[in-house]
Amino acid sequence: MSKTVHKTIIDASKKSIIPDFKELYQYKDLFVTLAWRDFRVRYAQTTIGLLWAILQPVVTLLILSLVFGRFVGVETEVPHILFTVAGMSVWSYFSYVMTNSGSSIIASQNMVKKIYFPRLIIPLSKAVVGFIDFGVALLIMVVLMIYFQVPPSPNVWLAPVFILIGVIAALAVGIWLSALTVRYRDFQHIVPFMVQIGLYITPVAYPAEFAVKQLPEWAATLYYLNPMAGVVQGFRWSMFGGDAPGPLMYVSILMILVIFVSGLFYFRKVEGDMADYV
Repeated sequence: MSKTVHKTIIDASKKSIIPDFKELYQYKDLFVTLAWRDFRVRYAQTTIGLLWAILQPVVTLLILSLVFGRFVGVETEVPHILFTVAGMSVWSYFSYVMTNSGSSIIASQNMVKKIYFPRLIIPLSKAVVGFIDFGVALLIMVVLMIYFQVPPSPNVWLAPVFILIGVIAALAVGIWLSALTVRYRDFQHIVPFMVQIGLYITPVAYPAEFAVKQLPEWAATLYYLNPMAGVVQGFRWSMFGGDAPGPLMYVSILMILVIFVSGLFYFRKVEGDMADYV
């Protein structure tokens, strides 16, 4: 009885920035296993489980609403707490992927050293678990919309578009950080600082126009170099309406594309040497 032998040929000379989607699909079981492992570590093995996914955004929401809504007195077209949770929903996803992708390759170093698989699967698996925080924030937003009797705007059909752009932004930064941290371990300490700063330079708890008015004209464009500035503004506009995002929003979207493409290129460049560095 003859047996079919399957061979895997690893060609280190391939430097295409486009991921091999066929190969990624072949390792889909590993992708699911890594995502499930992260879920268990974060929620299933904790004392109060998924309640952490609710407590964290609620506490952050209350603090931001107290600081910007009460102390700073930021004016918004909808109740400030509702305004903030809309921005926090997409930001929470971005920050989770950014934080966990940074050290993802190093955390999986034993597996990276022993077997071959597309290393891109590791940061991609982090993006799946991040949807839990995103979903909880969206649920809180819907509850608050019902409580304050704020109907969705006619632009709500564009919300999935901005969510998709936000996912790409998170993956773009996550891929960059996962590759950089392998060679430059200092990024493990820099990433939490970047997340803290990013929360305040992103229009989560205040309108983007509020920040831009405080800046010189030339600095307004720099503000939108933050990839999440345009995403948060666009998503909130799609949910509640109001003034449409200005042309500077496209600066953020362009920045996302640049980071995503360059991140794929750099990741592919160092992928073959990751086992040696970790």
